[in-house]
Amino acid sequence: MKRLQSLPGFRPILGVVALAAAVALVACGPSGGGGGEEGGGATIIQNKGSDTMVNVAQVWAEKYREIAADVEVEVSGGGSGVGIAALTRGAVDIANASRDMKPQEMESAEKNTGKAPQEFTVGYDALAVYVHKDNPIDEIELARLAEIYVEGGSVTRWSQLGVTIPGVSDDTIVRVSRQSSSGTYEFFRDHVLEKRDFALGSRDLNGSKEVVELVSSTPTAIGYSGMGYATDHVKMLRLATEPGGAAYEPSVENTNNRSYPLARSLHLYTLGEPEGAVKAYIEWILSPAGQRVVEDSGYVPLATTGSDDDSPSEPDAESGGEPTEH
Repeated sequence: MKRLQSLPGFRPILGVVALAAAVALVACGPSGGGGGEEGGGATIIQNKGSDTMVNVAQVWAEKYREIAADVEVEVSGGGSGVGIAALTRGAVDIANASRDMKPQEMESAEKNTGKAPQEFTVGYDALAVYVHKDNPIDEIELARLAEIYVEGGSVTRWSQLGVTIPGVSDDTIVRVSRQSSSGTYEFFRDHVLEKRDFALGSRDLNGSKEVVELVSSTPTAIGYSGMGYATDHVKMLRLATEPGGAAYEPSVENTNNRSYPLARSLHLYTLGEPEGAVKAYIEWILSPAGQRVVEDSGYVPLATTGSDDDSPSEPDAESGGEPTEH
């Protein structure tokens, strides 16, 4: 995947092998080796973490049940930090994260469980900057965006950006952000604020969807969330890295060619090498069927990197094949 190696937070995916039969796998529980746990005759995989990824994770779980009826994937959000914290305690089989796991988190997981976390890159996202659909602004440079969000920032009103919001008497910018446990929050802080602190007074929300919903109902708001949460009631801004430079929209093409400055990798983490049902499930996510779910959910699948060598291999017929499309 040479074309994507310079994306922020990129890690090469682990090798992909053919999908194994999942219906007869023996389970050993979230803290016992990443194989899933048995419950009521079904193998249960506990999956927790990134709110950016929660929608695609839920669709993965539903589609996978169609080909592995005895495997149930229980998905919950809460943020990348919440999922990673649960993994370090051995409380889940898979943590979803829209940021890289930190070295201290890796160390804590291995100390607590005796297993080193393993990372799987399962897709890519463009972190979009949203405004209300009636806001006339179309693009912004990263330095100006930082001045809206950073502590002591100089931009507090839309008029300072030469923007007049129709139908409002107070053009104070309403800053919409995420809670500090969010991987999206940390990615924005690292790549927009350059690790500086956020200004106090923003509206910090728990979920990616909630950010877009608040921006859609607040004419003077600005917020950031995954591009997969776009609706007809908001606008995604083009971003430029320098004054007067070219500005790029968040899109599949601009994520792949690295022209959009806030492209990022989406990860799954397990404790040690996954086994049993968890291994089979991750292999399916990396297969063409699982990657179609990524694309259909508004994100960028691995297969669009343009290299046949890097594309996930097709599951063979004996291992269950692809799920039936509905």
